[in-house]
Amino acid sequence: MAGATPTTYSPSPTTRKTKSLIFRNDDVDWVRTDGRDFHQCRPAFFKIGAVNAAAGSAYAEFGNTKVIVSVFGPRESKKAMLYSDIGRLNCNVSYTTFATPVRGQGSDHKEFSSMLHKALEGAIILETFPKTTVDVFALVLESGGSDLPVVISCASLALADAGIMMYDLVASVSVSCLGKNLVIDPVLEEESYQDGSLMLTCMPSRYEVTQLTITGEWSTPKLNEGMQICLDACAKLATIMRECLKGPDSALEE
Repeated sequence: MAGATPTTYSPSPTTRKTKSLIFRNDDVDWVRTDGRDFHQCRPAFFKIGAVNAAAGSAYAEFGNTKVIVSVFGPRESKKAMLYSDIGRLNCNVSYTTFATPVRGQGSDHKEFSSMLHKALEGAIILETFPKTTVDVFALVLESGGSDLPVVISCASLALADAGIMMYDLVASVSVSCLGKNLVIDPVLEEESYQDGSLMLTCMPSRYEVTQLTITGEWSTPKLNEGMQICLDACAKLATIMRECLKGPDSALEE
């Protein structure tokens, strides 16, 4: 969608001086701040080999959300451990000091680090590197909303770039519940007003979910709708991720 491309590089809309609702609870016709349809993802960009010193790396840009992931290993574990038939995965997610509208708050994000580990662990064939460790370092350069799904998808691409054996690429997408509407790939402002959120991570080729995170109250029909929206988007996202592995650069607009 050519008309949506400029929003990828526009300033963050979260710097409004007056904080007003972007929608009314009873309004089903409100317009998203970046002009997207409710079930339309932001234009996305992937690039592998972004960090020369790493075994594998990837850069991802979804609108104003910018992430870079480096993978090191497999290498001998620094921690003393008994012989194991499977390898070990370490994940770390951190934010730069300039990633958020409030400057100077960059730090490690332990919750995201744990969730990244859970999302990736089921997709990696750990038996292929026994008694060694693979380290995944994700750095959020700019937080523009849906940070964790972007981190997970980017990390999966970085692992593939590093030659780590995987059952399938891992793609992740989130949905926010705003009033009566479900909006996919929410930006920061939409996340601040959401009534609930759903993040789904899956291996699209195998149609297997590796992680499902839900916050807020969801009815069964709305939960099913949200999951199907995420699964469909993950399948499209995985297609462009595979294209990125084949060629130097790749972009997605949907």
